[in-house]
Amino acid sequence: MDQPTSPFSKQQLLPQEETLEILKRKGELFIGIPKENQYQEKRICLTPDAVNAITANGHRLLIESGAGEGAFYSDLEYTNAGAEITKDTKKVFSCPMVLKVEPPTLSEIKLLNPQSTVISALQIKTQSKKYFEELARKRVTAVAFEYIRDEDGKYPVVRSLSEIAGISSVLIASEILAATHDGNGLMFGNISGVPPIEVVIIGAGTVGEFAARSAIGLGANIKLFDNSITKLRNIQTSLKQTIYTSTVQPKNLLKALKRCDVAIGATRGKDRSPVVISSTMVENMRKGAVIIDVSIDMGGCFETSEVTTHEKPTFEKFGVTHYAVPNIPSRYPKTASISISNIFTPYLLKLGEDGGLENSLRFDKGLRNGLYLYQGILTNKSVGEWFDLQYSNINFLIF
Repeated sequence: MDQPTSPFSKQQLLPQEETLEILKRKGELFIGIPKENQYQEKRICLTPDAVNAITANGHRLLIESGAGEGAFYSDLEYTNAGAEITKDTKKVFSCPMVLKVEPPTLSEIKLLNPQSTVISALQIKTQSKKYFEELARKRVTAVAFEYIRDEDGKYPVVRSLSEIAGISSVLIASEILAATHDGNGLMFGNISGVPPIEVVIIGAGTVGEFAARSAIGLGANIKLFDNSITKLRNIQTSLKQTIYTSTVQPKNLLKALKRCDVAIGATRGKDRSPVVISSTMVENMRKGAVIIDVSIDMGGCFETSEVTTHEKPTFEKFGVTHYAVPNIPSRYPKTASISISNIFTPYLLKLGEDGGLENSLRFDKGLRNGLYLYQGILTNKSVGEWFDLQYSNINFLIF
């Protein structure tokens, strides 16, 4: 009996006639936005204001009923903004372009029409080989928004969500310390005559920077650790003040952890976050101290961390309260939705101006960086190597 073959096994590049000139022509987009059904996901890609801007430019939006409820946007607000509302999930997924926060599930992929376009997160570490094979069978063109680069070569969506996560980590720590949450009763704030809260931040990326900015704004003393001198120097410059910085040396780190009231983990690694804080270090922390492990999305940087949920966000170990909820920005779905929407809206308007995604891919190198499937052909090297799938260079396919 013949075994089913992968859609990637017989990919080939056929010779094409030379394209002498590419002409941009404005086109009408028809975008479907389904309701997010993944656990704890309450965000939506476009706010009513963004929908209004897009429909005012002659594009159509079909939104599943209730898609904005998690972010506190009603169907009526979207209707008034010019969107069409439907309760038929299949109808939304049959749109030529589907816009989502979370990547589509295998059951949702079955609802897609052949040769449609999907723009969503990829979350490569949560995917399987079958996910890409199913998209390929539908000859889908797929863009991962976390890989889209801007003119400066930065990742705008990742940075925006990291800013939210960094600020959130300090706000969450402040809540947990309150006696009403069975905390030790300490308060952030530069109160006259009261020693400030001590905060240790591990990781000097965007999350670490905005955690530091928020903690300082609330009157805390901070100590920042990272093995990149450049990142530490950049944060000093960004904050416009001298703060305690150090490379990740166990002796200095242990000393800081013993004295701190809050420890925030914000490290990243290639495959997973490195475990920087050992169980012994946590055991030596003050009773009633709080750990916010923002790195839990990538495995966590505290050895004692265990994944928690928004419904039951904390647990205690060695007398230290741990908060380790993945996807912290979804705790503030309205702010996160506005932030994502601000990034998506100009891109979608540009797609319309360029005459569709294919033309935009030709002209926009940053958008092209987010592409991982083009008409069912895998174009992302990282995905190909990670899942042992054949991939092709996008430049050979669209030029």
